[in-house]
Amino acid sequence: MHIFKNILAAVGLVCVSGLFIFSMQKAPSDETFGKETPIVNDYNVYALEMPEGLNFAGEMVPVENPDIFERMDRELLVNTYWQSNGLLMFKRSQKYFPVIEPILKKNGVPEDFKYLAVIESGLTNAVSPAGARGFWQIMKTTARENGLEVNANVDERYNLEMATEVACKYLKKAKEELGSWTLAAAAYNAGNAGISRRLKEQGVSDYYDLLLGEETGRYMFRIVALKEILNNPSTYGFNFNTGDLYNYIPTYKVEVDTAVTDFSTFAKSFGINYKILKIHNPWLRERHLNNKSRKKYTIEIPKEGYYK
Repeated sequence: MHIFKNILAAVGLVCVSGLFIFSMQKAPSDETFGKETPIVNDYNVYALEMPEGLNFAGEMVPVENPDIFERMDRELLVNTYWQSNGLLMFKRSQKYFPVIEPILKKNGVPEDFKYLAVIESGLTNAVSPAGARGFWQIMKTTARENGLEVNANVDERYNLEMATEVACKYLKKAKEELGSWTLAAAAYNAGNAGISRRLKEQGVSDYYDLLLGEETGRYMFRIVALKEILNNPSTYGFNFNTGDLYNYIPTYKVEVDTAVTDFSTFAKSFGINYKILKIHNPWLRERHLNNKSRKKYTIEIPKEGYYK
């Protein structure tokens, strides 16, 4: 009871104090009544300076052209101020670029093409409305023409290493046919025939001189913008420590040339579960492997100690 009286006294004191404070505040005048108090906000949006020397695979972006300047400026702004997506690209690139880069180098494809994968899929195993799959957004027909297996049981478009090899093959052929890496990259979006036809129709030989549809017209500018931002995080306001980024978990390879009846049991034999097996082998589309042809598959198993 004594405690209860003390509580009431404290509450009463708070109420009286509140009334006193309120009475000390200045009553709103007729001029300010109904108006919101200005909010101090330390978040600012800045115009961006156009970087010097913007290029793709050593081929310059002609930003001295006012049309090219505006289109490049647009993509730098959009991708700088889409902060959540930008930060995810920094995180994922730390994880997946080390897989992509050596394959590009081995095939003689400029390293800048890793940014093509960034805008194609956001470095995820994306699925497009048209049916393209994986990091490199490869269509089923293109995959099969280039030796990838695609069916309900196995879809090797989801195998990052194999898909990167196919992308390299496509890009090298496009470069040979179209004459520049910039046009080869644009052809990855619109097709070799589509780009060739438009070059001929419009009587030009350069991507930046072409009038194109919205998607292909923005394509190279988006790639170059992501390249610029990912190479200069502090310039564009991205702040993080190395420990904030994602890392690729090292694996070892297990070869399988028979059917596998149950991947859950298979995974447990390597000290992991089915979910972890699928994370590292998304190309395995079902919980079993048919393999009637006795094909040799390579399955990635994470090294011990990375999953608790």
